[in-house]
Amino acid sequence: MEYLSQERYNELLAELDRLIKVEFPRLTQELSDARAQGDLSENFEYHACKREQGKMMGRIRFLQRVLQYAKVIDKTQLNADTVGLFRKVTVTNKATGAQRTYTIVNPHEADMAAGKLSIKSPIGEALNGHTIGDEVIISVPAGTLTLLITHIEL
Repeated sequence: MEYLSQERYNELLAELDRLIKVEFPRLTQELSDARAQGDLSENFEYHACKREQGKMMGRIRFLQRVLQYAKVIDKTQLNADTVGLFRKVTVTNKATGAQRTYTIVNPHEADMAAGKLSIKSPIGEALNGHTIGDEVIISVPAGTLTLLITHIEL
């Protein structure tokens, strides 16, 4: 089961709809046009379209699977007592004093540039379930981090 925000669920649904209704028919037409050019053994356009079609079908199946098993979380039903999905958490690195704010999200929504941290990442997993004032020691590829949770909000 994948927990998604309503926004991300809508984005994935729109992408699936666009792929099925717009992109796949366009690609099918391009494939038909390439096939009509004759000898398929040396037809680069035909083989390129077939590869793209395979990638697109993979993406369509992936989206269908994610949406089929998705559970949309109503953010208004969440509390800000502990770190968890769809909560913003501000942490202070005990070694450097640097402060960072992350929004804990599903892996499908993770985007470090936007401050969206996957709950399945080492930092996300370690912070999950902790409260304000907790010091969390996290083993990351670069070593060990000690983070102090200073603020949690929805």
